[in-house]
Amino acid sequence: MKLGSLQASRAPAASFGAGEGAASPDAAAHGSARSSKDLLIVSRQFASEFRWLSWWHLWSSLFLFGALTTVAVLDIFAWWRVLASILAGLLLVRLFILFHDFQHGAILHGSPIARVIMLIYGLATLNPPSVWNRSHGHHHQNNAKGFDSNIGSFPVMTTEDYAAASRSERFLYAVSRHPLTMAAGYLTVFLYGMCARPLLLCPKRHLDAGFAILLHAGIGIALAVWEFDNLLLAMIVPMCIASAFGAYLFYAQHNFPAVKLRTRKEWTYVEAALSSSSFIRMSWLMHWFTGNIGYHHVHHLNARIPFYRLPEAMAVIPELQTPGTTSLRPHDVAACLRLKLWDPKKDRLVTFAGD
Repeated sequence: MKLGSLQASRAPAASFGAGEGAASPDAAAHGSARSSKDLLIVSRQFASEFRWLSWWHLWSSLFLFGALTTVAVLDIFAWWRVLASILAGLLLVRLFILFHDFQHGAILHGSPIARVIMLIYGLATLNPPSVWNRSHGHHHQNNAKGFDSNIGSFPVMTTEDYAAASRSERFLYAVSRHPLTMAAGYLTVFLYGMCARPLLLCPKRHLDAGFAILLHAGIGIALAVWEFDNLLLAMIVPMCIASAFGAYLFYAQHNFPAVKLRTRKEWTYVEAALSSSSFIRMSWLMHWFTGNIGYHHVHHLNARIPFYRLPEAMAVIPELQTPGTTSLRPHDVAACLRLKLWDPKKDRLVTFAGD
C-alpha cells in the first residue's frame, strides 16, 4: 500500500515540462497570455532569502517549541500542560515547513549549523532526509502528471481503473485515501510510510530511516522513564497533531474540487502548479503555524521561494491570484475528503458514487 507522505527535495526552480516555451494552456484562465517560461522567470525575483529573517524564523520557532514542551512537562495545572502540548504540535508543523524549505534550498542553503539542526529535526520527527528528498523531488516533477504517479503523494485512480480493479486493490486504495489514515498519520504516513517501508525496501539507500526510528524511540523511552505523562504530552500528542494536520494539508493541496489532472502527453510543469495545486484560505495565525504552505500553487511554481515570501509573490504576479481554493472550514474539509476518483469524462475528481 502506498500512502501519501509529506516529503520534499531540492527540485529545480525552473524545471520545464513539455511545451513550456509557449503560453500555458491555463494562462488565459488566469488572466494572462504570459508564457510559462516567462512566468517562471518572473517568479525568480522572489526566489532569494533574507538570511537574517530565515535565522529569525528558525531560532524563534525552536525557542517557542522548546518553551511549550517545557510547560508540557512541568508539574503545574493539567490544562495548561494540555494546551502547551497542543500548541507544540502546531509548532512542529511550522518547524516542518522550515525543514521542507531547507531541503529545497530555499532557506539557509549551505549553512553547516542549519544542516545539523534540520538533520536532527528530520530524524527526531520521522522525516529522514534521504526518503524525503527522493520522494518529494519526484512529487514536484510529477505533480498531477497522469494518474499513476503515487510516489510522494496520495494515489489517484480513474473511474475506469477503479471499476476494473480487484476487490483487494479497491480496498487498499480506499484505505490509502481514508480520513482515518490521515488522522493516524503518525503511524501510517510517518512511522510506516517515511521510515519503516523505505528501510525495508532499500536499507542501504535509506539507512537514516533506521536512525530516525531509533532516535524517535529513544526520546520516547527517556520521556516514559521520566514520567508517562511527559511521554504523552511532550511527544505523543504533539506528534499526533502535527502528523494528522500535515497529512491532511498535503492531501488538500492536491485533492480539492477545482483540481485538474492531465495525461503525461498533456502535462506541463507550470499548468500543474497553477491548476493542480491549491491555495488554502486560513486565518493569519494558521498561516503562521503552517508556514504559508497554504500558498501551495506559488510553491509549486518555484520551490526556491522562501515560505515567508510566498504571499508577496502571489500579490505581485497576476497569474497566481486566481487559484483553485479550499479552506479549513468543516464544509470545505468534508468536500475535499469526499473526493476519491478522477473521472476523465467529467474532468474532475468525484466520489466513489461518481458525484
